[in-house]
Amino acid sequence: MKPALITHDISARHDVPAGHPERPERYAAILDHIGDNYQSWQRAAAPLAERSQLELVHSESYLDMVFDVTGDADEPAPLDADTWASKRGYECASRAAGGACLAVDMVMENKASTAFSLMRPPGHHAEPEQAMGFCLFSSAAIAARHAQQKWGLNRIAVIDFDVHHGNGTQACFWNDGSLFYASSHQMPLFPGTGAYDETGAYQNIFNLPLAYGTGGSSIRSGWRDDLLPSVVAAKPDLIIISAGFDAHEADPLGGLQMTSDDFGILTNDIIDAANEAAEHSGAVRVVSLLEGGYDLNALGQSVCQHMTGLEGI
Repeated sequence: MKPALITHDISARHDVPAGHPERPERYAAILDHIGDNYQSWQRAAAPLAERSQLELVHSESYLDMVFDVTGDADEPAPLDADTWASKRGYECASRAAGGACLAVDMVMENKASTAFSLMRPPGHHAEPEQAMGFCLFSSAAIAARHAQQKWGLNRIAVIDFDVHHGNGTQACFWNDGSLFYASSHQMPLFPGTGAYDETGAYQNIFNLPLAYGTGGSSIRSGWRDDLLPSVVAAKPDLIIISAGFDAHEADPLGGLQMTSDDFGILTNDIIDAANEAAEHSGAVRVVSLLEGGYDLNALGQSVCQHMTGLEGI
């Protein structure tokens, strides 16, 4: 089976106010770095999420509000101080959630060895009732619940190495003992959640807050020694990676010191953990979703390292 890269041209047309870091150039930079490489990857177009898929996480009233604000807007409109979208942005966010569900479907149907969705905007800050931190829909959480509903999977883990804590994913998983969330992130930093003692109602949340300036080797050690063993012990059937690349040393929104190579090594470690978990629970599938990353060159380089690592599945 070939790995799958999930994209859609709408990602280049989700416009935001001038100077906003979550800009269309992110998508173009990634495609430029991929170039003619990764020919072994099949391409798939991200579909629009079905309303029923969005409702796996978000309330009807929240979804109605988002559509009311953005559905007919030709120019970006604010959902909060950081989160803007027009009707193109609404479609893009819907396809980001739809692409996340497609990634799950492709690996479950044995159509792909793994799948990586390059859709923007990110999703891990979106809470069930609130847009936040550039995010409209909580794509990783939606994909997890979709995997349970459609494919009958019992236990699913989201692994998040974005520099910002995924408060939205954590909020969605907090009271569900079948869902596990593991995150490394800078603290203090937006959104202010992710303390070590935030463990969920069923001890299913694993947070590793990191001080400003923490280097890549220390971050990788934290995953190997703390977070990944917790994920393996959870015996997941599926791992969803929230792949944010703003922990890179060049990123303007964070202060961690990972290099592009570090992301490739960490991806290999995640695959090793999935293989170890599979010894206990059978096949453990892995998919990945793009989250943050705002230095364009660092983002493109890091995505390529991540994709190379995913080829090892």
